[in-house]
Amino acid sequence: MRADALRFAGIWSAELVSVIGSSLTGFVLSVWVYQESGSETQFALTMLCATLPGLLITPFSGVIVDRFDRKRVLVLSDCGAALSTAALLLVVQAQGLAVWHVYLATAVGAVCGTFHLTVYQAMTPLLVPERHLGRANGLMQATWGLQIAAPVAAGTLLEVVGVRGVLLLDLLSFAVATAVVLATRLPRAVTRPEGVAVAPSLGADLLFGLRHLRRGGLLPLVVVSAAFNLAFAVAGVLVRPLILSFAGPATLGVLVFAGGAGLFAGSLVMGAWGGPRRRIAGMSLFMGIGGIALAAHGLSPSVALIAVAAPAFLFVLPVVNGCVTTVLQTRTENEALGRVLATARTLGQCAMPVAYLSAAPAAEHLTGPWLMPGGVLTGSAGELIGTGPGRGTALIFLIDGLLLVVLAITTYARPRLRRLDHEAPEVPEASKVPEAPEAPDVPGASKVPEAPGAVRARTAPDPAP
Repeated sequence: MRADALRFAGIWSAELVSVIGSSLTGFVLSVWVYQESGSETQFALTMLCATLPGLLITPFSGVIVDRFDRKRVLVLSDCGAALSTAALLLVVQAQGLAVWHVYLATAVGAVCGTFHLTVYQAMTPLLVPERHLGRANGLMQATWGLQIAAPVAAGTLLEVVGVRGVLLLDLLSFAVATAVVLATRLPRAVTRPEGVAVAPSLGADLLFGLRHLRRGGLLPLVVVSAAFNLAFAVAGVLVRPLILSFAGPATLGVLVFAGGAGLFAGSLVMGAWGGPRRRIAGMSLFMGIGGIALAAHGLSPSVALIAVAAPAFLFVLPVVNGCVTTVLQTRTENEALGRVLATARTLGQCAMPVAYLSAAPAAEHLTGPWLMPGGVLTGSAGELIGTGPGRGTALIFLIDGLLLVVLAITTYARPRLRRLDHEAPEVPEASKVPEAPEAPDVPGASKVPEAPGAVRARTAPDPAP
């Protein structure tokens, strides 16, 4: 057990180092694009390049992670991202960096990062016993909090060492992360699970995860996760305009850092606690708390209010996502973890681009004019949250939070979802491996060992000899 804990610590530390380096580079490059072009649209395209390619490649990443050696996939994904960064560094050295170079490198990094995350999620339940799985997922999400804090460090680094220096630091982080992964001995059961049947076609393999989610009763949980991510994405794309409607850039930086601190604190608490024993009930409770905190953003143009509401909302994020991931991991056989988790992530995040493309226009062209002096809502919603610049955005926060509370109540009210808290996890019959026969009951004889490749979901593998 200690060996497995050390292996997970090695994998987690590699993830931490890699994410920090990539976050610094991503922020610095996006700032460079805005300074170079002066265009908010081109700045937004860097965000699109950082999300859309990864979302599109996620189902394929699950197939590859289940078919090939997971450790090699992890190393190759880091090497691919490092090569992209190295290419940017060469272009910077030649003083020929252009905006399209950043778009291309960001897209390549997003694809490599998708493989990176898929491998981690697939290997974690094979290194960590089920009773500690919630803690492990909480620690894995601690890296998200550091991504929020990255702009604080990146802004200073950009002034001190410039784009070239940040890219060099990113390359160093890739080297350290890859060295840690290579130095970590992983059992074959973790890197190449037995029992993977050959799919009749790539299409069938891509649909395997969806069939598993439907057959195992997990699809409604993924739908809930998608709705939660939609609410989160709406808040994520509008929170900076909301704050800037009544405060300056310096205050914005402080409040963004406070939100990141709440996210990091939630990850650490989840890592120490492991999450609620009844994960669906606990997830519903924390979603409700998050909905209240989200709605509170829109009640008043107050720095003090946002300083409390933003960390409170982001605190619940690791708990909710950790519960969803743990349920999926504990109800999926080892050899299918890549495909199932990748499919769940694709479905869970597919609504986020919709939020990115629709939330800002809705605030600018609909709710914004409605809550300006003389607007159609000044005598109703305006009496509650005020009128003027930014109040249309505040109304969307209020609606978004209330809808999240409704989602929490609906989730707990669904018996099909609540049963996931009580029913024993089941492995779909199509994926099970026949058990080995028992030895004859002869004195002194022992049982025949477990058949090679037998499914051992929800428990960590035996340590390597």
